[in-house]
This record gives sequence, C-alpha cells and structure tokens, in this order.
Amino acid sequence: MALLSRNADRIFWAARYLERAEDTSRLVQEFGELFDDMPSDDPHENEYRWAPLLAVCGDRSLLTSEATEGDVVNALVCDPEEEGSVAQCVAAARSNLRTTREVLPREAWHTVNDLSMFVASEVARARDRRFRSHVLTRVANDSRRLDGILTSSMTRDAAWQMWRMGRYLERADMTTRVVGVRAAVLMAQSTAPDEAGRALRYDEVQWMGVLKSLSALQMYQRSTRNAIEATSVVRFLLFDSTFPRSVRFCLDEIDRSLDQMSRPDSVRVAVAEARDGLMSTMATTTDGADLDQAMDWVQSLIGKVNGAITDRYLSIGAA
Repeated sequence: MALLSRNADRIFWAARYLERAEDTSRLVQEFGELFDDMPSDDPHENEYRWAPLLAVCGDRSLLTSEATEGDVVNALVCDPEEEGSVAQCVAAARSNLRTTREVLPREAWHTVNDLSMFVASEVARARDRRFRSHVLTRVANDSRRLDGILTSSMTRDAAWQMWRMGRYLERADMTTRVVGVRAAVLMAQSTAPDEAGRALRYDEVQWMGVLKSLSALQMYQRSTRNAIEATSVVRFLLFDSTFPRSVRFCLDEIDRSLDQMSRPDSVRVAVAEARDGLMSTMATTTDGADLDQAMDWVQSLIGKVNGAITDRYLSIGAA
C-alpha cells in the first residue's frame, strides 16, 4: 500500500522526536550521575559545569556558557516551549502520530499517548534531583517499549521503513554530537595539563560517562575487553558495524531500509556520501580538535541525508 507523503512526514518526524527525547533523557541523567562519581573540593563547582550539554543538544557557542544545572535541565527537559526539549519532543511526536493512528499498531499509539500525558503532568519535577531519574527513566523506557511494540507487531511496509529511517538518522546525529563535544573536549584535556598543572582527574570515569550516555558501556567492554581508552571509545561509537548506536551502524540501517522504498537512488547516494565521509575521519580519532571539526562535517553530511529523504519521500507531491 502506498504511503501518502504527509503520513510519511509525520511518521518520520515522530520517530526523530521520540529518539531525541530518549537520547536527551539519557544524556541528562548520566551527566548528573557522572558528577556524583567525581568528588569536588567545592560543593558548588558542579553546578556550573553543565554547559557542555547545551552544546551537545544545540548551539556550540554555548560550550563556555555559565548556565547552571537548573538552567540546563529546564532547557533540555522541562520547558515545553524550548525547541528540542524532552517536553517539546514528546508533545510533537504525539501530535504527529495522532493523525496517523491507522498506520500504527493500536498499542503503539496508546504508549505514545500515555507517555505524553505523563510528561505533561510530571516533567516539571525533573528540575528536582530527587525526582529527575523517575521522569527521565520513564521517557527512555517508554521509547524503548514503543520500539519493541513496533518491531514485534508492525508490517514491514513503507511506514515501518520511514519510522526506522527517522530513528536511525536522529540517533546518528546524537552520537556525532556527543563525540564531537564531550569526547573531543575530554580528549583535548587529557593531552594537556589543567590550570593547576595537573593531569585531568578521573579520566576513566568521564569516558565511562560518555559511553553510558549512549547506552554503550557494557557493549564496549564486551567488544574491546580492554581498559577504557579515549581512541578506542571514539572508534567504537563511530565505526563499529554491530553496535546499534554507532554512526556507521545507523547509516547502514538507513541504507537497508531503502531496499524496501520506491526509487531510492537519490537518498542512497546521500547515505553513501555520509558513510564514506564518516570512514574518512578515522585519522581524527587521536586528536580532540581534529575530531571536533570532523564531527561537524559528518553532521553536515547527515543533514544532507535528511534533505534527500525529505525531497524524495516527505515533500508534497513526492511519490
């Protein structure tokens, strides 16, 4: 059955919004837990070290912002008017899927609707550390539950493929952002002394935080069976062909989805360019500054994949 471009657009963006909500929830939660594992002489020091999350999820110029923990959590999680916040993404996903309910399994719609009602009533509590985990864990778990429902009960038609492409495109984008901001900064710091002339403290703990923010810690340890080391972490997150959140895996899955779509050549060209561009960045994985620039470039290539999908399948008149 043919999929109307307006339905394709809503499914694709609902998938992106829910993936973004899940990824942002995990990122904020793991960032907070990271500071619990890193003692500080100043009990208020960590309050002002949350700005990198704004850079990961938005504007790179915010990397040196003096935003506090409360500012960041409000912008990334609680504010329904803030573009890209968990609250805004969940509401947008529900709005998109409300008009395409006949395409999805009924249980999938109920899951999204229930999550939307929960977020609308409870997300403000995430400003309080005592309740933050409760809110963010629910968002991540319901997103994964939805994936399970769709995987086990949805016909592998064009609607399913649009959902997959939206999910994997958003996931690839988030992984490059985490690597390009958090990993690149850590890598640069680990090769230079800090202001007190000391090497970066708790280096392994911070790299564990990067892996945990992408649900990658256990699979990294299984894959490498070595100590957590900067270059190995970056290469695993970018190039591993079997880990579902690596950039390479995501691009490969988008390519596989195109096998079931009509006339995918223009999109496939964009995916191939993004994958080739990604693999060409292998040499940047030992230098923080080079890695940061390389991830900006890969993000631009992922943006071109999004543009190609939009032009081919989501624009009015696409067929």
